[in-house]
Amino acid sequence: MLKIGKEETFFDLLESQAKIAVKAAEAFICLIEDLKGVETHSALLDAIEREGDEVTHRLQNKLSRTFITPLDHEDLSELSHLLDDVTDCIEAVGARMGMYKLSVCRPDLVPFAANLLEVTKVTAAAVNELQRQFHRSATLPDVLVKIHTLENESDRQYRAALMKLFEEVTDPITILKWKEVYERVESAIDICESVANVVDNMIVKYA
Repeated sequence: MLKIGKEETFFDLLESQAKIAVKAAEAFICLIEDLKGVETHSALLDAIEREGDEVTHRLQNKLSRTFITPLDHEDLSELSHLLDDVTDCIEAVGARMGMYKLSVCRPDLVPFAANLLEVTKVTAAAVNELQRQFHRSATLPDVLVKIHTLENESDRQYRAALMKLFEEVTDPITILKWKEVYERVESAIDICESVANVVDNMIVKYA
């Protein structure tokens, strides 16, 4: 939560972006559980995505007018853009599901989406460590390992989902639609791992 009565810090903004990504993942799960209401859920995802863009713009504007920053400019900028990309990816997959008129959720998307939500939560936990001597943190390395573990699990889920898709579906258009859905979920998870990689490099850099 942003600090009321104080100027928001870079850490406040990054934490807000991470929380927005979690919110988007939660909204995506609601969407796949209620595909009949896909338009309503897509509209919510669009609103969340715009909220994320607004926070990203605030951080970038603050960065452009701040000479001395708590972390290097490039680190703050890269983390901000990656966190925004996670939310953008999740919004895009929800929009595609509505656009493609996917009325029945494939069963393997459910655990895949649950993994997406979990990795956004763990990514948010990593971001929350940044303003607390993160390079000396005893817990942050384990948090980063968990992100990598979840990403590895998502790779397995992605490959298994595609194999089942190709085995069970013969219509090429339907295959293309679902393949893009799976790819975008996987991309969002991959970007969370990219956040972990940046933070991991920062631990070495600021040690």
